[in-house]
Amino acid sequence: MKVAEPTVERLIQYYRLLIQMKEEERKVVSSLQIGEILGIKASQVRKDLSYFGEIGKRGVGYHVNRLCLHIENILASPKVWKVALAGVGNLGTALMGHAAFQSYKFDVDALFDVDPEKVGQEIMGVRCWHVDEIAKVMEERGIEVLILAVPASAAQNCVDKAVHSPSLKGILAFTPATVVVPEKILFYRVDIFVELEKLLFFLKEREGKH
Repeated sequence: MKVAEPTVERLIQYYRLLIQMKEEERKVVSSLQIGEILGIKASQVRKDLSYFGEIGKRGVGYHVNRLCLHIENILASPKVWKVALAGVGNLGTALMGHAAFQSYKFDVDALFDVDPEKVGQEIMGVRCWHVDEIAKVMEERGIEVLILAVPASAAQNCVDKAVHSPSLKGILAFTPATVVVPEKILFYRVDIFVELEKLLFFLKEREGKH
């Protein structure tokens, strides 16, 4: 089953919301309530959830615990993915310290940088290697995912080195730089400035209607 990226993004939002509702000991929630909290049409919520075979009872809604488990099973990884982080500057360190990095779905197994004060050290319990060793270390450790948090000027060089590792399958890049990646590698970019521009655009549109 091929699932569209926006659908996956909404599923993750539903899952986070349901986790919060479980902590609040809420038992039942309707598609209308989910939609109002997340800014999504109730009809879209129902469509997304029925697409995966979970249908709430009309007039009753969804059982929070059951729906949370259902979505968790949809999103669950079949294994623990080995991840590497390239770039242990301000952004990379902030990512390492984020609660989301403490996940059962992946294990940050290696760090890469060019700073001699970081290379050879353990940072938050993870060994840091020089970027020049990225392909060798990733292959030896079976690392399949690379998170790129290096400066834009260093992004392509880092990718060019990393793609020589046969174990590499996907890259998540926190850089506005245009990066050329082989077709076999799944590549996603998180450009904070693009997201900010989108937010400002829609704020302007909203204010223009008042």
